[in-house]
Amino acid sequence: MAIRVLLYGLGPIGAAVARQVASRKGFQIVGAVDIDRNKIGRDLGEVIGLEKKLKVRVTNDAIGAIKDGKPDVAVLCTSSSLKKVMPQIQTVLSKKVAIVSTTEELSYPVGKNRTLAKKIDALAKKAKVAVVGTGVNPGFAMDALPIMLTGICERVDSIRVDRIQDARTRRLPFQQKIGAGLTREQFAQKVKDGSVRHVGLAESVTMIADAMGWKLDKITDEIQPKIADKAVESELLAVDPGYVCGIIQDGIGYSKGKPVVTLHMEAYLGAPESYDAVTVEGNPNIKQKITGGLHGDIATASITVNSIPKILRVAPGLRTMADMPIPSWFGGK
Repeated sequence: MAIRVLLYGLGPIGAAVARQVASRKGFQIVGAVDIDRNKIGRDLGEVIGLEKKLKVRVTNDAIGAIKDGKPDVAVLCTSSSLKKVMPQIQTVLSKKVAIVSTTEELSYPVGKNRTLAKKIDALAKKAKVAVVGTGVNPGFAMDALPIMLTGICERVDSIRVDRIQDARTRRLPFQQKIGAGLTREQFAQKVKDGSVRHVGLAESVTMIADAMGWKLDKITDEIQPKIADKAVESELLAVDPGYVCGIIQDGIGYSKGKPVVTLHMEAYLGAPESYDAVTVEGNPNIKQKITGGLHGDIATASITVNSIPKILRVAPGLRTMADMPIPSWFGGK
């Protein structure tokens, strides 16, 4: 029997998820929710760019969509902020529907989000369903993948993950989120107000440390601009020398004053090589490099879709990728 799926949020990632769900066996789309007036009332197939109609109308009424569609799982792709998506999560859980979300702060809630996480966990257990936050990063590249690689180790002393991306191939919102085209001063201001940054490094550092059984003294999250030394452009924007072409960000977890988890990310226009690399110091040492890197948008949509059947197999409550079944492609039955 096909898994009944409600799509909540039809931005670039939500639409990519919808296209995959529509094209794969084992899924049935039973509802679609978005607040964009230009999408409401239209057929979902048209909204997400398919050449066929899916006979599902986009609505802004989540409660009505759940009542009419009776989904098994809701896929929530609306915001990086847990505080912002909290009302949406509460709405879905009130109807006893499991959730797979791309909300970065839900992947492994830290700091002030722990209070919200406890509430979600309680609501999910009351509804007897599970909730998980996932994506390529956080959710896989800088947490689930290195955690899994340590499964063959006798001892682990430290873990480092490097994620280097040539942002020229990414969509415009991503290029803007890393500050491409800004002056140094503009970049600094946007870092200060939180509009330029990668969300999720503290979450990933904590997930790794908890999986290893390490107690951290502190976590740092530092951001620097990558400055273009020559003119560089994508199909979407151009950057002159001396302007920001991207971001360098480091999340580091310290135990007993020593860095034990280091997450280093560079995303900028014109990076000479894209790759993801994991280095584990221990016994044995492990060095794993994914040449070409994990494609952010494709990987995020894919791991979200592939988590849909798995969320139905875990115990009720708020789950993370550290306690979910091993990620794998789902092709239906």
